Amino acid sequence: MISYNKRMDTSSHRLLTGLNPEQLTAVTWPPQAALVLAGAGSGKTRVLTTRIAWLLQTGQASVHSILAVTFTNKAAREMQTRLGALLPISVRAMWLGTFHGLCHRFLRLHHQEASLPKAFQILDSADQLGLIKRLLKQLNIADTVIAPRTLQGFINAQKEAGLRASELSGKDPFEVQMIECYAAYDALCQQEGVVDFAELMLRCYEVLKTNAVLRTHYQNRFSHILIDEFQDTNRLQYAWLKLLAGEHAAVFAVGDDDQSIYRFRGAEVANMSRFLREFAVSEPIKLEQNYRSMGHILAAANAVINHNAERLGKNLHTQAGDGEKIRVLHAINDQEEAHFVVDEVKSLHRDGIDLGQMAVLYRSNAQSRVLEQALFSAGISYKIYGGLRFYERQEIKHALAYLRLAVNPDDDNALLRVINVPTRGIGTRSIEQIQSAAAEAGSSLWQAARQISVKHAKIGAFVRLIEQLQLQSQNVSLPELTQTVIQNSGLIDYYRQQKGDQQERINNLEELVSAAMAFKPNESSFEVLPADTEQDRLFPVLAFLSNASLEAGEHQAGQGEDALQLMTVHAAKGLEFDAVFLTGLEEGLFPSEYSLAERGGLEEERRLMYVAITRARQRLYLSMAEQRLLHGQTRFGLRSRFVDEIPPEVLQYLSSVPGSIVAKQQTTVRTNPFHSRSPSSQTLNNTDFDGFQLGQNVRHERFGTGVIIDATAKAQGARLTINFGKNGIKELDTVFAKTKLSIIS
Repeated sequence: MISYNKRMDTSSHRLLTGLNPEQLTAVTWPPQAALVLAGAGSGKTRVLTTRIAWLLQTGQASVHSILAVTFTNKAAREMQTRLGALLPISVRAMWLGTFHGLCHRFLRLHHQEASLPKAFQILDSADQLGLIKRLLKQLNIADTVIAPRTLQGFINAQKEAGLRASELSGKDPFEVQMIECYAAYDALCQQEGVVDFAELMLRCYEVLKTNAVLRTHYQNRFSHILIDEFQDTNRLQYAWLKLLAGEHAAVFAVGDDDQSIYRFRGAEVANMSRFLREFAVSEPIKLEQNYRSMGHILAAANAVINHNAERLGKNLHTQAGDGEKIRVLHAINDQEEAHFVVDEVKSLHRDGIDLGQMAVLYRSNAQSRVLEQALFSAGISYKIYGGLRFYERQEIKHALAYLRLAVNPDDDNALLRVINVPTRGIGTRSIEQIQSAAAEAGSSLWQAARQISVKHAKIGAFVRLIEQLQLQSQNVSLPELTQTVIQNSGLIDYYRQQKGDQQERINNLEELVSAAMAFKPNESSFEVLPADTEQDRLFPVLAFLSNASLEAGEHQAGQGEDALQLMTVHAAKGLEFDAVFLTGLEEGLFPSEYSLAERGGLEEERRLMYVAITRARQRLYLSMAEQRLLHGQTRFGLRSRFVDEIPPEVLQYLSSVPGSIVAKQQTTVRTNPFHSRSPSSQTLNNTDFDGFQLGQNVRHERFGTGVIIDATAKAQGARLTINFGKNGIKELDTVFAKTKLSIIS
């Protein structure tokens, strides 16, 4: 262990009280580079703030010679508050903040060297998108050629990689045009004296790299650089830190490679290994004592993450005891899973646990719908942390607006919402023309639009679309109408052409079809309609729309109100709860089917699982469903490999048949209503196919254990599509394969 500075006085000694040996080693590390590998719940924030206080208290640094970097403004404020409580001196002069915040401060001080006006303005995401739309209009590039959000994502990605347009070369005409737009965008920003968020970091880096005088000044000034959440740094952030550190600064990096879950944002977990090598750190300081979770929970987390090969390695432990076993539910379907969560939440709440100290986690936002519906029906207050409730999401509101117009085209609010979504060339002037005509005639906007459509081709196309949806509403079921609305409106294609979180939006739209399929009009809270043929026909649609509005508006937990927390695993990072429900643990869902095709994707999914498990303090529930209605399709569950990686001695099965979901499988094939599907995909699950059924678990003497995910009856026998997990998806003819194939009872 490193001995501390001999100048330590009584007040310095008080700073170190209560630190465990590893924390003490980190806090009192000599003025040289260090990588602190801080496991979940190991007290990293305390170590970081105490390290700063220790440097100041012992005279090894001043508030002017320390640079401290966090990833969020909230973390920066918390660190400043803690330092204020630890020290009798003001730390406001310290350079402490986020990467972007510190770069903004630098550019304000050195705007001339950065070729920026003194009063340069910062564009937020919406402002940046607006400028890009204006640019594309100036360049006469239609949205159908380059979508504004696509260009926005491209520009930000290049900047975060530290690349200017002049450093890029296009592989095809489209990419060449994107690069040209990037160059034009930079020129327009420079002309107008504005910078976007990504530009703050890149411009600061470029100034430091090219201006030797400024670079030397700041390298001499900052003798100590401390970074939080180091595993989340991207390529440019690492280069910026290395540039500032120079040859002499003591860089103190704190992070956890097992919690690196933001690769989609550009984070590079390899920066931790790179740091060890390039800053000549022989080995990391490991903080492995956990102060959050009980022993069984940590045993599960350790066992899962140990399956990752590319990690620096650590093993969490606690002195709090084993605690209760982890409860595991194999539900028949997602409805049973949701009702189980509701019942357990009620039981825990009766036992004295606040709703706010319980969290329900899921891999993707679309999974929240069935959970929200169950909570809504049970009258349990809940909040979606870091996101919107299902029926409040933009894409869902768009789709519901089309559905409203299909049954009531005189709904002015619905018409105004979607008349130009997706973009169809109906601008503000055209909408004002419709509004003026409606006001003059005393009619609805729809009636005015129909009149104008005779002379306005684009309004005419919209009118014909709504008329087609009206016709469909008279002849098809609620799920079919919902599917038609989503398809024919162009919403799916609209989001598919854009980047960013658009796959999540597509998933949500597909999940709206699931909501329509699962909706039971007679069980809704919608009032019984008068006996009328027209109303009877539209009753399911009207009831569905009414129910959607009620779910969006009721049980909204107010500020400070006790409420159950619902969130994705990504949103849960940094949080902790007394009880955690981790739902949807099926192959293709968690781990995500998209990750299995990407290099390093499975290891990142496993890190996500590690993060999810370590959110729980006392109780952890794991649940999965044999059958799930998700994204508008029925999928048959294969138990997540992550569950099988947990030691059985720490698990308590709540299902009567814990092996009913096939273990250790690789992926799940989905039948998507927006793609081609075979007729057999829509048959009832109990349909017999030469003695076999959809969703049935089977064993093949060569391929092992699998599940039947699709089947087609033939004149002789049947054609079965079976997911054999690691052995892949096979199509077998029962005439030839029946002797090798057996049903698992």
